[in-house]
Amino acid sequence: MFKTLILYSTVDGQTQEICKRISDTLKKTGDAEIFNISEASKIQLSQYDGFILGASIRYGKHRSDVFNFIKKNQKTINIKKNAFFSVNVVARKPEKNSPETNPYMQKFIKLSVWQPELLAVFGGKIDYPKYGFIDKFMIRLIMWITKGPTNTSGTFEFTDWDKVDHFAQKFNQRLEN
Repeated sequence: MFKTLILYSTVDGQTQEICKRISDTLKKTGDAEIFNISEASKIQLSQYDGFILGASIRYGKHRSDVFNFIKKNQKTINIKKNAFFSVNVVARKPEKNSPETNPYMQKFIKLSVWQPELLAVFGGKIDYPKYGFIDKFMIRLIMWITKGPTNTSGTFEFTDWDKVDHFAQKFNQRLEN
């Protein structure tokens, strides 16, 4: 039975929800544990067979804790079956929802010392009612510019859950081989 560590860096919680879904799939044939990247210093990475890192984008960037964790743990990550996924609203567009076409994934690959074995990009979620004034204003402006939803009383989810399931199944196959 394989054991996988799933770490996430999230701003509004959608990346964590995606991790839960991935975990549910992995638990059908093995074990999976989910932690916020802020708890990473308490985790013994060496006790896991696989490693998945999921990170969201806010204002065009993955958070610095993602890169700090990778830098600190690169050697251990590289000897595990490993994967990375990015969650961003740009991925709502079909022409920007793959690792090869998503600008944030391409930026991650250039900036990271780690080159993951498996990559994925998932659409995120806009939850205007949860945002403070500045975030609501800025995200609405970005959505207006990019022809996305601008109704600040609405919540808009762009995650393709079938795609998440497929990613988890693909990772599980890697663990078994």
